[in-house]
Amino acid sequence: MAETREMPLVVLRAADLPAFCPNPSMPLWSSHPRVYFDIVDEGEVQCPYCGTRYRYEGEPPTGHR
Repeated sequence: MAETREMPLVVLRAADLPAFCPNPSMPLWSSHPRVYFDIVDEGEVQCPYCGTRYRYEGEPPTGHR
């Protein structure tokens, strides 16, 4: 029987923007093309390459996005 594994969750705040994957904490061997996410509007997104989930928490950033 196949085991279902939940992908890691990375919580981001305004200081972490722009949101992208692979993130700096990922090992080099797990690299894939860099993708950027519009996480402030979406709230939570999942990387289409590795499945890592990203969630934005906190106040929306001020100024130009």
